[in-house]
Formats: sequence, C-alpha cells, structure tokens
Amino acid sequence: MTEKSEALDLRRLTGALGAEVFGLDLRQLDDASFAAVRDAFHRFSVLAFRDQQWTLDEQIAFARRFGALEKHPIVDGMKDHPEIIKIHKAAGDAATFGVGWHSDNSFTEKPSLGSILYGVEIPAVGGDTLFASQYLAYEQLSSGMQEMLQGLRAVHSAKYAYTAPTAREKYEGNTTISYRYSDEVEAEVVHPVVRTHPETGRRALYVNPMFTVRFENMTEDESRPLLDYLFRHAAREDFQCRLRWEVGTVAIWDNRCVQHTALDDCQGAERVHYRVTVQGEVPA
Repeated sequence: MTEKSEALDLRRLTGALGAEVFGLDLRQLDDASFAAVRDAFHRFSVLAFRDQQWTLDEQIAFARRFGALEKHPIVDGMKDHPEIIKIHKAAGDAATFGVGWHSDNSFTEKPSLGSILYGVEIPAVGGDTLFASQYLAYEQLSSGMQEMLQGLRAVHSAKYAYTAPTAREKYEGNTTISYRYSDEVEAEVVHPVVRTHPETGRRALYVNPMFTVRFENMTEDESRPLLDYLFRHAAREDFQCRLRWEVGTVAIWDNRCVQHTALDDCQGAERVHYRVTVQGEVPA
C-alpha cells in the first residue's frame, strides 16, 4: 500500500525503516520537491527511487544538495570524478566491498552523513542490500543498558577492514576496485557509543563490527563481550529492511542512524553501482 508523506507518493519497505518513492525524476527536483525528499530521508532513513537515468555529473549535483561531498581516504575514486567510487564486482568475483554490517566511514573524524548509490548493472537474482535502524537498536535496549552506554566512547579504525586478505590485493591495482595505502588505514578516532542525530534529535546506537575495535581506555579483549552483544543486537531482523536492486535504482541512506551490508550471493553475475558520500559532522 502506498501513502502520501510530505507531498511524496511512497511505500514503506518495513515498519522499521525505509521507503520507496514514486513519480520523481531526481535530475529535475525543484526546491519544494527536494525539501520533501529531505524530510522523508529524515523520517525513513533509507529511500529508494526506481527508473532513474542520470550522468555522473548529475549524481554529483544531486548529492551536493545534501552537503559537501567526500573523497574516500582509502578507496580510489574515478579518474574524472574522484568523489564517485565505482563499485564493480566482475562476474566470477566474490563481492567484498560493502559486505559486512557497517556505517560508511565511521573510522573518520567526520563520518559520512549520507550515501547515494546508483545501480547500473544488476544481477537477475541476488546482490540485495540490508539496512538496520540504529534508532530502534538504541530504543530497544533496556533502560539500564542505555544509561551505561551514555557514558561510553568507542574507538573506530579501518585497520582490520582494509588489511584483511580480500583487501590486500586491492592495493596492487589489479582488481576492479583499487585502494591506496596511507596513515588513514591504521588511524584511530573516538566516537560516542550513542549519538544524537542533529536533525531529528533522536538517539542512535553508533558501533559497527567493520570499524569499531574497542571502547575508549579498554583493551580489545575487555571490550569484546559487550561489543559482540551490541553488534548482534544492532542487526536484529525486526530493525531491518531489504532493498532489491533494479537497473536505474537510486538508494540514499543516513549513516548517522543506519547500518547496512551488501549480500554476497551473486558470484556468477556482474554488479556495478556508483557511490557518492556526503560529509557529515563530528558525532555528538
């Protein structure tokens, strides 16, 4: 069933989060229509738009309406569009980029506000993306756990995700996605375990298994039991929605309150997306 929300025709993906929006050409949004999209983005955290056809310049122009764009500190952008990462899984390759629950670039001082992903080569079956609401992950914790987490900060780093065996070969430049090694790979930043969204005022759990390595002033071994619990809790099925991609689908999501993972279940097929991320703020 579709519904009207903030002047948009949309259908919710699940009761937890996410909505599919109909009847919009993202290349031709006036200020009022973009304001409606932005309001829905804050309300549903994940939005999907079907049958979009835009150039890379048009994708960048749309993304800039949300804020300044990022150039990934490790993953190579496109030569003529360094803000865009071409996420290309060749037929026969395993999908490695984006596989595993995470929030984009939480290992940076100012993690990504939002991500905008455009699908151009989609497997007939598989390759979906799962999203999980971190608002619900926080709100469904006990009051005692919420109180304890309010005082905790966690260390985030790319050092494990970008030195794993599947990552090392990408530094050699012979893969469909290539990386460049720098101090950013080993660097550590500290963020609150519970962050307050600057637009909605809602609190969200802010740890993820790809980039959160320990609590501040604790060892990894000391941190592991509680972090493992929070990682499992954050990805509960009742906090999730699932996006099935089609050619021309654009998805945007809010990294301040959402985790996501790509599914690696289409090894025999090619999969190509273009991703832009919008720079966020220091988590508060």
